[in-house]
Amino acid sequence: MIMSTSKTIECQLAIIGRGMAGMASAFFAARRGISAISIGVTGGTIFGSGFLDLMGVHPVEENKSWRDPWAAIDDLIKDIPHHPYARVKKKGIRIAFEEVLSFLKEENLPYYRCEERNIEMITPLGTLKQTYCVPHTMVNGVRALEKKCPCLIIGFRGLNDFSAHQIVATLQEKWPDLRATTISFPNADHVDELFPGEIMAQTLEVSNNRKRLIQTLGPHIKDAQAVGMPALLGMHRSHEIVDELEDKIGATVFEIPTMPVSVPGLRLNDAFARHLSLKGIRHYSQSRVLKVTNGPKGRFVLSIGNKKSEYTVRANGIILASGRFGGGGLYADRQRIRESLFDLPVSQPKDRSMWHRENFLDSRGHPANQAGIEVDDLFRPLDSSGQPAFERLFVAGSILAHQDWMRMKCGSGLAIATAFAAVNAFLQING
Repeated sequence: MIMSTSKTIECQLAIIGRGMAGMASAFFAARRGISAISIGVTGGTIFGSGFLDLMGVHPVEENKSWRDPWAAIDDLIKDIPHHPYARVKKKGIRIAFEEVLSFLKEENLPYYRCEERNIEMITPLGTLKQTYCVPHTMVNGVRALEKKCPCLIIGFRGLNDFSAHQIVATLQEKWPDLRATTISFPNADHVDELFPGEIMAQTLEVSNNRKRLIQTLGPHIKDAQAVGMPALLGMHRSHEIVDELEDKIGATVFEIPTMPVSVPGLRLNDAFARHLSLKGIRHYSQSRVLKVTNGPKGRFVLSIGNKKSEYTVRANGIILASGRFGGGGLYADRQRIRESLFDLPVSQPKDRSMWHRENFLDSRGHPANQAGIEVDDLFRPLDSSGQPAFERLFVAGSILAHQDWMRMKCGSGLAIATAFAAVNAFLQING
């Protein structure tokens, strides 16, 4: 139970960061009865496609894609034994995903996967991406792509960052029975540029707007067995809206992610936020951790606020899920890459000149991409002597060393698995 006065909060666990790793940490903590608070501005989840990657590419320099993500993890661990996945083990990764997917289904945001293989899905650029899980509203796109059945891609006038015609042009060689059309969004016939995606999705929660959309779609369906649309089909009951459209137009319907900020990312973020609030996890979403000091009996004292301290948090442990450079977990000065809050040692190339390769698009990626925090088997950061820097400080997510989540296509899996491991390690040490 979280105890607080007007300015002081007592809890077992403070979680720093509100990206996927931070939210997953708070989720696993809540499920295990740990009193926890979450600190940080909204993370990168809202910019994502809504896909949950597990493991897609290894080695990155060969751009080798894997149909079986678990076999990819085996190969990865053999080649990079210090990769964070090696410390979680496959059984832990499976359990972590089962918990998250079960929770998302309870939150009316079901996901689809094939347990032993990656699936292929269309991106907003018309390219194909392998991933492990997709929102249920996208599953018919996976199936239509596999069958190459007659399919219509719909764009909306004024939605400038989504082009149905570009998607078709990019995929036409692989999918001959693919065509595109552009229609007006309900109640926006004369709008040159449409509203943000979240507002458009909320607009389609209204029955009359869906009726107008169905009427507009009707003449364009023709022989199409599947219809792909921008992922704007509602915020909170999207799979029900997909079912309704399918029933009315006589073809299967699927969503395609839009460019950031994406509605599937917002849905995922909102599902976590709703659940955690109901479970008593307190959010400090407009605050940052300004300072951390040692308290009595190995506890931590955190000063949090915006530009000045507004609250004091006393916690038995901390999970650092602050992300990399974009999230503020790491920053670079003229000499080295630094960790922002504790000044923990950062694994990195010895010299700044070695951070990046000469070719910006080098297939191997840049050494700076794998810079991060070294940890022990309990995900505790190591000091300069190779020992845990603090007994009850744990690290999760992309700030960890020896991984390049973007090129390896393992971002969500890395976040979920290491959050799971960090929370369980806290329980193990804290009793």
